[in-house]
Amino acid sequence: MKDLTNSNIDRQNILNNRFALEKIQKYIGLSGILFEGEYRYTTQMVANFYSVDERTVKRYLENYEQELKHNGYILSKGKQLIALKLQFGHVINVPSKTTQLGLFNFRAFLNLGMLMSESENAKLLRSKMLDIVIETINERTGGGTKYINRKDADYLPTAIRESKYRKEFTSALSRYIDMGNYKYSLYTDKIYQCIFKENAQEYKQILRLEAKENARDTMYAEILNMIASFETGIAYEIEKCAKNAGRKLQPNEVDEIFIYFSEHPLQRPHIEDARIKMASRDLHFRDAFHKKLEEYIHSISPADFERFIGEQSVNFDEQLEEAKDVFQRLKESE
Repeated sequence: MKDLTNSNIDRQNILNNRFALEKIQKYIGLSGILFEGEYRYTTQMVANFYSVDERTVKRYLENYEQELKHNGYILSKGKQLIALKLQFGHVINVPSKTTQLGLFNFRAFLNLGMLMSESENAKLLRSKMLDIVIETINERTGGGTKYINRKDADYLPTAIRESKYRKEFTSALSRYIDMGNYKYSLYTDKIYQCIFKENAQEYKQILRLEAKENARDTMYAEILNMIASFETGIAYEIEKCAKNAGRKLQPNEVDEIFIYFSEHPLQRPHIEDARIKMASRDLHFRDAFHKKLEEYIHSISPADFERFIGEQSVNFDEQLEEAKDVFQRLKESE
């Protein structure tokens, strides 16, 4: 089980998932004060819920100030505090001389619960949070996340385009490299290793794919775009070098092309972005850990939750049905 007290990334992944937050808020049923459009909680309210004293809450506020503020903790003062006192003074019992008051919204309240190691209530809540997150993702993906990439509206159009670049790549390998059929899997693996440091077999093991399953069927649109960029670029370089040499290329010459292409500064930001997206999404959505990409793991953005499990996600089978005409035209053009 994930230890939320030690991982800012895991904490932020939960807090960025509004679908899970809605379920957690309903599960807790904690009443607060509805102020400026959202529920707020004073330090005393939070301390009471977690069964700790206010000094403990304030210690965490000092140690994790930036994280808690990022997730909605505020110091209310001036006109805002005056309005709060007028509306809820009888509820929160704030002394008249108070010039600023700390307020947690629900995200910051949960954030604090993920940090507190000495609170038994916080520990129980952390365990339930993780259960709710898994339950929410499974519900919204139809029970499994192996093909969560297909919930992205960009996936199918990207996959269709990528197949075209794949043909350009395999055609260049066939026509311009002096080597047997092994070259197709060899240089496909080289592309994977350039982009995300794993060959096809390693990738399939990490995602727990069956031997007959196609690795690319599980890849995100951005990864497919990056692969397509490599395929078409390397195909061009192979053809150019072979024509200049007036013969087929040897494996060592192709290796030099891969090194040149993958280390070009133009590729660096795109490769880094692809690694971040693969490592981060797979860890959270699929519980798949890419050890070689560990340094690229970030939290999942709220936009990605909308994209893969929210209103922006699509039904892949329906999208596939709508694309039948496209597939027919592609088949006729071959």
